[in-house]
Amino acid sequence: MRESDLSTDGEHLPEPDLHEKGLRPGAVGLVASVVLSVSSVAPVYALTATLGPTVGQVGLQMPAVFLAGFVPMLLVAFAYRELNRVMPDCGTSFTWTAKAFGPHVGWMCGWGLVVATIIVLSNLAGVAVSFFYLFLARVFEHPSLADLAHNKGVNVLTCIAFVAAATAIAYRGVGLTKEVQYVLVALQLVVLAMFALYAFVKAGQGRSELAIEFSWQWLDPFAVESFAAFTAGLSLSLFIYWGWDTSLTVNEETSGSAKTPGRAALLTMLVILTSYLVVAIAAQRFAGVGSTSYGLGNPETEDNVFAALADPVLGSLAILIFIAVLASSASSLQTTFLPPARTMLAMGTYRAIPARLATVHPRFASPSTATLVSGVGTAVFYSAMTLISDSVLVDTIFALGMMICFYYGLTSYACVWYFRRELTHSFRDFLFKGLFPLTGAVILTLIFAKTAVDTWDPDYGSGTSLFGVGTVFLIGFGLLLLGVVLMLLWQRRAPEYFRGQTLRHDTPSLIVED
Repeated sequence: MRESDLSTDGEHLPEPDLHEKGLRPGAVGLVASVVLSVSSVAPVYALTATLGPTVGQVGLQMPAVFLAGFVPMLLVAFAYRELNRVMPDCGTSFTWTAKAFGPHVGWMCGWGLVVATIIVLSNLAGVAVSFFYLFLARVFEHPSLADLAHNKGVNVLTCIAFVAAATAIAYRGVGLTKEVQYVLVALQLVVLAMFALYAFVKAGQGRSELAIEFSWQWLDPFAVESFAAFTAGLSLSLFIYWGWDTSLTVNEETSGSAKTPGRAALLTMLVILTSYLVVAIAAQRFAGVGSTSYGLGNPETEDNVFAALADPVLGSLAILIFIAVLASSASSLQTTFLPPARTMLAMGTYRAIPARLATVHPRFASPSTATLVSGVGTAVFYSAMTLISDSVLVDTIFALGMMICFYYGLTSYACVWYFRRELTHSFRDFLFKGLFPLTGAVILTLIFAKTAVDTWDPDYGSGTSLFGVGTVFLIGFGLLLLGVVLMLLWQRRAPEYFRGQTLRHDTPSLIVED
């Protein structure tokens, strides 16, 4: 055996056929990398959108399901960290799966990431619009202002304005993006801490008629009544962690690109897990899981729990919740542009898509064309879905879970296969390059399969269907099939990438000789 791809100090050298793309190296440090990832996760927005639905599925075990959802995300994070050490490429999942499994799998993995982020960008923009008008209604004490969010024309125009602003900031490079995020992320975490503190104190003082006593059983995932309920809750919990990998997508712009992004991803996971568990327990302690008033199980408030709890928990400071949710969705809207733009930049560089998308701005050192395409795609997608039907937009968000499982799972399998010849070299290699990523991949595959079966049912999501098949299933698999069609069309037009001429396939970091 010869370790031809190891440096003299034992560290892996980057793959020789990976290209620098003109991004600004060293623009992001460890702290900034964590901040960008936390911003993409959007903890305040994620919690207000999922606390209620998760309680509706698993009741008091909501904190346990949040904890269970952390496990596969952590295992996947180990796969990202190990792959990034040898391939610090901004294409991340696209590049890594192409190296492991070949160009077609890599292309589809990149497609899954881009589509998933376009979907969530649309949702984030919509949430930002809703809370913008809720905020204005509070500030000017004019409740009718909140109704503007339900006017489709006003909603779409405001959404386009938010997307345009986020696109402009992302276009000017990661330097400006991180400066904005320091303030917005700090605001989110401070408000969450205040909310949890007030909820615990008021519940302990008996100032909530719905308060319940804490029980350690809340953290027991095996107490969920059925496997179907657990799976549904787990799908929601996967969504609230999604975005931690943003630190990896800016790896070429990060100081210490081989190690810092992976460390930032793991730190992000710990910050988010701590925030979620504390707030989830505090909210459940204060409001219970009942279906009346501000109870977490109330179906009338499940899509916006913080709006219902703001006044009971924070009183005169309730407006801080609205500011925090608006800041959370707006900041995540901005940073979520980073993954699709940099994935398209890498795909353009390796000729997997038109080379025009590999353009980097000479002054801002940002993937300018790819960023603009992401912005236009988000605005068009949101506008079309909103004008066609609110239920279609809702079902598209439900389909997002399948996309997340799809490309995260493929990336984890890629880690195991890429490092297959190293798994017996040490116990550490076996765990972090083999067992942990494989376990995470299998869990995500099972969730993907179970979700596919469940979404076939027309009652899933908004309850709409076509020819007896649920709309969520049709959207999820329809988007994947669209990717297959586009891939085959591009292969006919520009076959170089698919022939392995621009990005080699299966180049393990340790080369074994007979």
